[in-house]
Amino acid sequence: MFENYPKVREPLSDELAAIYTSQYLENRSGGSTATSMAQRMEQWMHRKVSNDLKSLSDPATLEIGAGTLNHLDYEPNVSVYDVVEPFHELFRDAPQLGRVRKTFDDIAELPLDASYDRIVSIATFEHVCNLPEVVAHAGLFLAENGSMRIAIPSEGAFLWTMAWKCTTGLEFRLRTGLDYGELMSFEHVNTAAEIETVLRYFFGTVERSLFGPARELSFYQFFECRNPVIGRCSEMVETRAVQFPPESRTRDPRHVGNG
Repeated sequence: MFENYPKVREPLSDELAAIYTSQYLENRSGGSTATSMAQRMEQWMHRKVSNDLKSLSDPATLEIGAGTLNHLDYEPNVSVYDVVEPFHELFRDAPQLGRVRKTFDDIAELPLDASYDRIVSIATFEHVCNLPEVVAHAGLFLAENGSMRIAIPSEGAFLWTMAWKCTTGLEFRLRTGLDYGELMSFEHVNTAAEIETVLRYFFGTVERSLFGPARELSFYQFFECRNPVIGRCSEMVETRAVQFPPESRTRDPRHVGNG
């Protein structure tokens, strides 16, 4: 299973590669009208992920793909907060950096005895080339009775596709003359359906919520995952460690995995 992982990105065109980093940072900072609008809509994902804190007392938390650390604004009372984020430029000057206990470039770098009550991720899993391996690691690092809380765009769904084409994509075309679709294909290597398949394989309990009336007519999706299937998680981690030892991997500083 998951023979198509780790996925491999096709190189960007020279024109897009030249502006990639600046465009990425602009998207994360809401530097244009369209990206600012998108960030306001993304608040749904942050609120869904942090909603469990109403019934928890200072749970140890790991965020996968922490980006600019903006999710910490939604978790003001969590004191033990570690992050996986290899793109250091995103958080180097973040005002919330002082609240982070430890930072890691890759989830495989965590100590074997690491344990978290919560593992969270917002708009990251669509980017991860070695997603099954990352999810398997997360299952092994989850404490007993813990939960993994994942929010993603509905990549591959009709409404999501139309939304970015008519907003961010159109604005990008008018501003640069370039195809935003090429950038999206490069960034979003996993569809929402593929992500759900991976989550359901490694976790015994997966509950889904939609920002929209149906999957094809949704902007975002949220998954609460419990009861990791330890045997499957261990097998994936061990197999990938043999197939792709650390010295053989090419690190992509934009993403949380090694793919």
